Amino acid sequence: MNFINKIRKTKFWLPIVIVLLVLLNWLASEWHTRIDFTDEHRFTLSKPTKHLLNSLDDEVDIDICLKGDLPSGFKKLANSTDELLQEFKEVAGKNLVYHFVSPDEQIEGTSETYADTLAAMGAYPINLKSQLKAGEQQQYIYPLAIVRYKGNMVPVNLYGGNKMFISFEELNSAEALMEYEFSSAIDKLTRTTKNLVAYAIGNGEPLGDDTYDMQTTARQNYDLFQFNLNTQQAIPDTFKLLLIVKPKQPFTPNEELKIDQYVMRGGKLLIFEDKLEAEMDSLQIKNEVIAYDRGLNLDDLLFKYGVRINSDLLMDLQCDVLPFDTNGNGQYEWLQWNYFPVFQTKANPVTSKDIYVAGRFVNSIDTVEADGIKKTVLLSSSANSRTIATPALISGKENVNAPEDDKFKRSGIPAAVLLEGKFESVYNNHLSQAMRDSLTAYGGIFMPQCADDNKMIIVSDGDMVLNEKDKDGQPIPMGMNQYTYGTQKEFPFANKDFFQNCLDYLINQSGLSEAKAKDYTLRLLDPVKLEDERMEWEVGNILGPILLVLLFGSIYQWWKKRKYTSI
Repeated sequence: MNFINKIRKTKFWLPIVIVLLVLLNWLASEWHTRIDFTDEHRFTLSKPTKHLLNSLDDEVDIDICLKGDLPSGFKKLANSTDELLQEFKEVAGKNLVYHFVSPDEQIEGTSETYADTLAAMGAYPINLKSQLKAGEQQQYIYPLAIVRYKGNMVPVNLYGGNKMFISFEELNSAEALMEYEFSSAIDKLTRTTKNLVAYAIGNGEPLGDDTYDMQTTARQNYDLFQFNLNTQQAIPDTFKLLLIVKPKQPFTPNEELKIDQYVMRGGKLLIFEDKLEAEMDSLQIKNEVIAYDRGLNLDDLLFKYGVRINSDLLMDLQCDVLPFDTNGNGQYEWLQWNYFPVFQTKANPVTSKDIYVAGRFVNSIDTVEADGIKKTVLLSSSANSRTIATPALISGKENVNAPEDDKFKRSGIPAAVLLEGKFESVYNNHLSQAMRDSLTAYGGIFMPQCADDNKMIIVSDGDMVLNEKDKDGQPIPMGMNQYTYGTQKEFPFANKDFFQNCLDYLINQSGLSEAKAKDYTLRLLDPVKLEDERMEWEVGNILGPILLVLLFGSIYQWWKKRKYTSI
């Protein structure tokens, strides 16, 4: 106080105050921080993201195509993007630069626009009907960004929700994922080597055109190699993950041992298994097919790890459609096919936003007791589902009559489970001498349990990551229905996103899944209470501040009068 009083008494007090304010503002612009009081730590970058940004050795340039007259929801998305990238810049410093651009702007030094560049990378806008000051009009919204680093670039999708019905909930979810999307893009560009993934063959796994999209998706971030479990002595630790997709032939005990010991040494496992023999090809030829157990001999292995894939079929009223000749006259109708369930994911460590994943002749999964193993259901049926035991006769004639809804009373039947923890070997305490000799032959040592925590994902549908072909014989995205693809009935199933998320969660060493697990709580006003109490809140907001000023003014005048009267 004495210091302030001395300043106030000097004739130079005004210039001194101005200099101090300028100095404080400059210091605040150079070094500043904030405290995040939000429950979900909305304004706090995760540790893996900070580590990634601190490790940059060159400039990352980001162009965000959210400039111009946008609908309110996307203006909010643009502001959130600006706030997030400012946080990124606080950590990365001069190694991160970002700009907001219009998609129609021409890229400096080229004849292309940003929209042209995005289209070349397979990223397209949302055709949105919006209400502007000039009236209703169609707008092409580009909730996209381009991240560049050392001559390479990748697109970032800032909004992955429903393109037809934009909602505040989905925009909020997009904001929650934004840190992960940008961090993941930067991680991909700065990564010098790719992790190796082994695609198991030798047990009837598909190798044809139906694996095109799966292989293309996996090779975006990983090096994918075929690995014959039958002929190779062991699964090398250089492979970070073993991918098993729709095997059709039984696994031998020796192959099971190779998988088991690979897991015990820390190898990750991702299995898409069709336990039953049930194919659409057979149904199209005879209009009926008998579903029966393939006898793959993986039951004991998975049971020890904490799950059991059942010999049944999951049926769901939330399902995909197929064309059916209901009258036998060659006129087809689109009907629900309950054997093709559609799963809506909930937020979990693997998929932090709601997506729809299409299944084909799916089996149910039970979680079983396994000491120290954490189980998280990733995909489950809707509230109107059921299972049928096998062997079962599946007939196209079933859709002549509508399904009996009262039979579909089960809810949340698991179809994909994440397992995490220290797994115990299925051969612990009963390893045969022949198996021990096979391990010794290549210098292997039997491990009865994982040395460290491990993780795996088990999915009870092999077709989920396979693709069909369009009418021209070209592969279409995995999960898409060949009959509805390219028509008005097409639905953008997110099987590819689910597959990519599974790979990233299991073997991404950057730890960015911590950023992906973020969720923002959307605190919307209650529309009913807002309407009922509108007048009270409006009057309170107008008169409240005025009354407070008058109250404090009266108190001040009373205190001042009393003080000087007593003197």
